[in-house]
Parts: sequence; structure tokens; C-alpha cells
Amino acid sequence: MALHEKEKRRRGGLTRTQFFLIAFICSFAYYVFPGYLFQVLTSFSWICWIFPKSILAQQLGSGLYGLGIGAIGLDWSTVSSYIGSPLVSPWFATANIAAGYFIFMFILTPIFYWLNIYKAKTFPIFSRNLFKSNGQTYNIPAIIDSNFHIDMVAYEKEGPLYLSVSYVITNGAGFASLAALIVHVALFHGRELREQSRSSFQEKTIDIHTKLMRRYKQVPEWWFLVILLPSIAASLFACQKFNDQLQLPWWGLLLACAIGFFFTLPMGIITAITNQAPPLTTITQYIIGYIYPGYPVANMLFRVYGSISTVQAITFLHDFKLGHYMKIPPRTMFMAQMFGTLIATIVYLGTAWWLMETIPDLCEDPSSIWTCPTDTVFYNGSVIWGLIGPQRIFGDLGTYSAINWFFLIGAIAPVPVWLASKVFPKQDWIRLVNMPVLIATMAAMPPATAVNMSTWIIVGFLSGFVVYRYKPDWWRRHNYVLSGALDAGLAFMAVLLYFGLGLEGVGLHWWGNELDGCPLASCPTAKGVVVEGCPVHH
Repeated sequence: MALHEKEKRRRGGLTRTQFFLIAFICSFAYYVFPGYLFQVLTSFSWICWIFPKSILAQQLGSGLYGLGIGAIGLDWSTVSSYIGSPLVSPWFATANIAAGYFIFMFILTPIFYWLNIYKAKTFPIFSRNLFKSNGQTYNIPAIIDSNFHIDMVAYEKEGPLYLSVSYVITNGAGFASLAALIVHVALFHGRELREQSRSSFQEKTIDIHTKLMRRYKQVPEWWFLVILLPSIAASLFACQKFNDQLQLPWWGLLLACAIGFFFTLPMGIITAITNQAPPLTTITQYIIGYIYPGYPVANMLFRVYGSISTVQAITFLHDFKLGHYMKIPPRTMFMAQMFGTLIATIVYLGTAWWLMETIPDLCEDPSSIWTCPTDTVFYNGSVIWGLIGPQRIFGDLGTYSAINWFFLIGAIAPVPVWLASKVFPKQDWIRLVNMPVLIATMAAMPPATAVNMSTWIIVGFLSGFVVYRYKPDWWRRHNYVLSGALDAGLAFMAVLLYFGLGLEGVGLHWWGNELDGCPLASCPTAKGVVVEGCPVHH
């Protein structure tokens, strides 16, 4: 590799380090525009500008509050904020995501909305908020008692909780994707799993990378146990000692760990193949919500231990796989991961504490840049699944009980693909149809919006098809470098803008900084529904 770098330099080409610096500087300089000077570049919804008084047009064209038809974001943060960089996703996975997005966003969502299924027209077509039956925002604090439990008297007075049609479909997709994950892995990778399991127990050397890594001392299993067992013990102690605050009983913690352990293998397989995987958030919240309803904090903790632990495990494996191919000693990689985790935890906790102390109305002021979409969805999830409970929303006492059929749909979906791959074995493209990834497209929405998904798909297709096809050697050499440079440049400029201008309240107030420019996209279209800032239909 080093000789190749020198050869490229002699021919007048750029080394990857030089390319990284150039891309980093360009990303750093460009983010001044979408990050401060011309923020409408984050979601360029041109249809809303053509039809400024049409609710329908703005519902169709809004990239942040609608279906996002024609909307595009000329901002790397719009592209990579929620499902990662499209540059590192294989093209077939991008195609699966695009197909799933088209089906759910442009077919199912409009059908549900314009047929007024579940009173969909009473609420915005796309929203992460929670609503009452009259279209007003649900008053969540009113149904929480002093111990963070549900106040049933207040809940009966407030009435049942409703979701926007996109939020309903997102939950349905979450149900289906988990069922599809299990069935897909069993059908397509069951034999491979058995063979790999046998070979691992027999300690057979599989490839050249494994042979080369034999030179280094492996990480002994007791190192992992030293991390795992005290962590579980400390978590159990915290749950028991501070049960009034945390609400999660000891058996809930162990059940969450068991769920994470069970799903790590199938999720790891899908992630290794597609760089995408359906999240476990829905199923973990669903399980504890049924078993232990009325406890929102317990629901959040169960979600963290059951789903985030799996994500962290796969990230850990990803780093080890990178070290495997880069020939980094496993023990060195292990220590780097441990120290990195420790440092990141301290920095995250300190940053969160500082933000809560210094920014008034954090995540609550819609006019502020600190709208916290991910945290809002996390909080709303604890209300849906924990405080009120799935039985009162998706169960026999709820409005959306029919959404449970998505479990069956997800379980059936991989079967026709598997059968087609057996009937037509020479058609290799059939095996590239990955139902867990296709169905899980909506899992990130919300907090991801239409413009996030559509722009991600566009960039993914351009990078994976056009550029790779016509410049394959250059693209293989610079693809990951470009992705990292874009991320780094954006991050540094975002921090600089906030500390240099944001803390002082220095902002530009003009039409170019009015995000989306689609004020009517969130308006209901049902007759007689009164929402501030929206016309009333008669």
C-alpha cells in the first residue's frame, strides 16, 4: 500500500491522506451555508414555494412534515444523520431501502391517510407527536402522577392517545421487520450458521486473514467476563437500590439481557451483509409494556438494555472485524475499545449535563435549534409503550390492534423470496432481495424525515451505481475516506458555529433560514378540526 501511495504521488495523483484533507476542508467550509447562512438547504421543498396556500401540495412536498416528493437536502447532515453514510452501504442494500421507502411512504401512507383509516385526516400526515381525538397535542404531563406512574382518572379524562398515520405505519413496520429478520436468517443462512458453528468449535483456520492473525495473542474469554459480569451486577444493584426512580425490577433487567443475547446473532448477520439491520426498540418496548405496563422509566431502561446493548455488541464486532483485516493485535483493539467507551461515556454525560444546565427549554422550544427529534421519539415511545401500555394502544383495548397483523406479514414476506431463489437458482439477484432491510426502512421515521430518506437514497444510488460503474478503482480507493472526511468536516464546523455564534444568540433571520417553508404540511384535513395556524375545513 505504501509503495502504491508513492507511485500515485509520482504520477501526480493524490494520496488518500491528501484527499481526506481536501474533502475535509471542503465539507468544513460548505457547512457554513446549511448550518448558518442558508439553512433551507437542509430541506429544499420547492413544491411548497409554488403552492404556498395548498395543504395538499405541502403535505406532498414537505421534506420535514410531509411525504417529501421532490424535496432534497443539500446538506451532508441531512444525508447521514439517522441511518449512517450511504457511501458505505452496498448498492443492493440501498435498492432494498429505496423499494421499502417507496412502498411504505408513497403507497401505504397515502392510502391510510386519504381513506381516513384510524381518523388519519384529523392529524398531520407525518409527525412524531402524540394527539387527542380532536387533533390537539396530547397533554402527557397531565396523566403522570408524582411517582411517574399513569394516573388512570386523568387518563380517562384526557381520552385515548392517537398517532399520525406515518407513526402508525412505522410501528407496524417495526413489528414486521423483526419477524422477517428471524425467518430470513433461518431460511437463507441456517445451514451456513450450523457449518460455521461446527468449524469454530473445531478451530479450523478458514482464510488467510485468520492465519495471519494467529501471530498475535488472542483476547481471552475471561477479559470479556470481567466486563460483562460486574456490569450486570452493577445494573442489578442500581435497579434494586433505586427502584423507586428506575422502576425496572431485577427480572426485567435479566429478560432484557436475554433478548439482546438472542437477537445479536441474526442482527449481526444482516448487518455484515447489508450494513443495515432492523432495530430492536419496538419489540423490547412491546414486551415490557405488556408485562409491566404503567412504568415509563422502566420501559426506557428495558429498551436500553435489550436493544442498545445489541447495537453496541455489533459495533464492537465491527471494530474487531476492521482490526482483523488491518492486522491490529486483538488485545490492542480490545483495550482501545474499552478506553474509548470510558472516555465517550464521560464526555456524553458531561455534555448532556452542561446542555441541560445552560440551555433553557431544551427540546421544548420549537423555535430553537435544540428540538431533539431523537430524544422526543424516545420519550414518546416511553409514553406509548410504558406509561399507557401497548394493550391500550395496540392491544384489545386500543385503537390500533389490527397493526399486530404486521407480525404475520413480516414472517411470511421472506418465504416467497426464498422459494423463488430455489426455483430460479441462476437468478442471483433474487437472493439480494432482503426483506428485513426492505421492511425496516421506516424504522428510523421518525425521527428521520422524508428528506433524510430520499436524499440518502439518491446519494446511495449515485455513489453505488454511477460513480462505481465508471470509476471503480478510484471509488474503491477513496469511498470510505470521502465518507469520513464529510463527517469530520461537518462536525468540526457545527461545533465552531455553536460556540462562536450560537452561544451568543447571533443568528440570521430571513426567508433562507426558514426550514422547509411548508407551514401547512402539518395541518389536518378532516372537517371541523381546529388547530392553531391551520384553516378549518367545513
